[in-house]
This record gives sequence, C-alpha cells and structure tokens, in this order.
Amino acid sequence: MSAAAQLVAELRARGWTLGIAESLTGGALAAEIVSVPGASAMLRGGVVAYATQVKTTLLGVDADLLDASGPVCAPVAEQMADGVRAAVHVNGVPADVGISTTGIAGPDSPDGQPVGTVHVGVATPTGVHTFAYLFHGDRGSIRAQTVDAAITAALKQIWE
Repeated sequence: MSAAAQLVAELRARGWTLGIAESLTGGALAAEIVSVPGASAMLRGGVVAYATQVKTTLLGVDADLLDASGPVCAPVAEQMADGVRAAVHVNGVPADVGISTTGIAGPDSPDGQPVGTVHVGVATPTGVHTFAYLFHGDRGSIRAQTVDAAITAALKQIWE
C-alpha cells in the first residue's frame, strides 16, 4: 500500500476530513492524494497558494510574519496548515486535518535560503506541527520529495 493510500485509509477510518495548502508543490500533493480510490470520502479540497499574498488572503497567514520572515519558514507552514482547514470548511465546519507545503524548489533562491529548503505543516485535532527539510536534486525531484515528506509527516501526526 502506498503512503498516500495509507493516509487516505487512516483518515477515512477516523472519519476525518482533509484540506491541503500547497506552495512549491503546486497541486502535486493533492494530485497524489486524489490518485487513491476513495479519496473523495475525506478530501475536502486544496489551495495552491503560490503567490505570497494568497497565503494571507485565503489561508489567513499573518502578513507581518510574511513581511518579516518570508514565505519559507516553519511558522508560515504552521499557519497555512491551520488556515486551510478553515478555507475548505463545509457549513462552517473546518476540515479535521490540514497539510501545507512551502519551500524553495529552485533553480534559484529568492531569499538566500538554500534551494531545497522545505517546511511542511500538519494541523490535526490535537495540534499543529511543522517539519523542516533540506532536499537535494533538481526542481522536480525537490517537489516530489516534498510530496512524499508531507504524506509521511501527516501519517506521523495522525498516529501520535
């Protein structure tokens, strides 16, 4: 069973719903989850917040935080993961779990952080956690590694 299939199964078993907020992965994480039969039972939706301003306007990331730290940092990933839960609400009820990705896939770094710097956020009913990574490879490889890491991080938080 793939990690994505395992995540879908775990969320379905708990009756939990999922929202996904992506930056550098540009929809690849949602696509990986959607590739699993039965994902429609738990995936509420996803937001590709590629533009920094969308992180504020749609996901509720603090604008002052973005001004001070930029979009690639743990607190932004945390706020994205929590914010997407509300963004994909149904009848005012937020998703149970939010996953976010933010980072630098390259080929250049806009803010001096190393290419491959990635932060994943996972918000569950028990709290919000972030995971920091430094991946190596080309743009496509960094994005693929981020998708895998985000699914693994979500599984880790659900199991705790």
